[in-house]
Amino acid sequence: MKFLALFLFVFAFVLGWASSTVAASPRAGIPGNADDPLAANPTSADTAHPNKHIHFDTIYVCPPCGNECDTTSYHHPGTCPRCGMTLIVGKPQKGKPTMPTVAFYLQNGIEILDFAGPMEVFVDAGFKVFTVSRTKDTIYAQGVLRMIPDYSIADAPPADVLAFFGGNTGPSRDDTTLISWIRSRRPQTQYFFTVCTGALIAGKAGLLDSLTVTTFHESIQNLAKAVPSAKVLSNARYVDNSWIITTAGISAGIDGALHFVSRLEGPDAAKSVAEYMEYDKWTPEQGLVITSSK
Repeated sequence: MKFLALFLFVFAFVLGWASSTVAASPRAGIPGNADDPLAANPTSADTAHPNKHIHFDTIYVCPPCGNECDTTSYHHPGTCPRCGMTLIVGKPQKGKPTMPTVAFYLQNGIEILDFAGPMEVFVDAGFKVFTVSRTKDTIYAQGVLRMIPDYSIADAPPADVLAFFGGNTGPSRDDTTLISWIRSRRPQTQYFFTVCTGALIAGKAGLLDSLTVTTFHESIQNLAKAVPSAKVLSNARYVDNSWIITTAGISAGIDGALHFVSRLEGPDAAKSVAEYMEYDKWTPEQGLVITSSK
């Protein structure tokens, strides 16, 4: 009897301890949380960063003009980059906050910081980012970082923003199928974004014709030769042509991305992202903004 009483006492104690442990953990019992850093650390970066889930409460649309831009919505007031008409406030879908989608085109041999810097900015701002490449084959960034793209150009969904980056851009510029794909995306893409010699890819697709642009400091002459009608600046951190932003080399992509976040969400949002990244080199409005390009 003594042994049975002792056994029941120990069993009751263990059962009570287990129940209190489960009650103290609101995320317990959810599959996959054993290795979830947020479950163990509720003050991690994801919960501490106030801009982690930015969304757009107001959208802007082009007044009916009979063109394809009638069905396009924008996240910032201004003029329609297609027809030049002043945008008006539209009606957002209730319960479905719009989040800009950004397609990062990645080629084999891409420069790591060219895309990784802007990717950090856009993800921290709450943008939806996915990667695209010529195929879904494994690619390498600077020969050391192995990546598998989310999509190929054959199945990539539309995106609000299409971005190109430097590093081994020659094969991409010479790829007629890729260049045709980029041109086909122009009507359904609101913005284009280039970093470093990614501008040479955009230039080959005709996106930089007659614009003021910039690129990697060692490729200024190359871009000027490739796109004779463009004015290529050598002293600009980035150049904003309303619907396309080109940046200088490598780290300058971070500045261009922060500027773009500032355009869509306001200066405070961009400042918050920069502070979260501990990027203390950012100087707002250090690039060139051209408001008259279409």
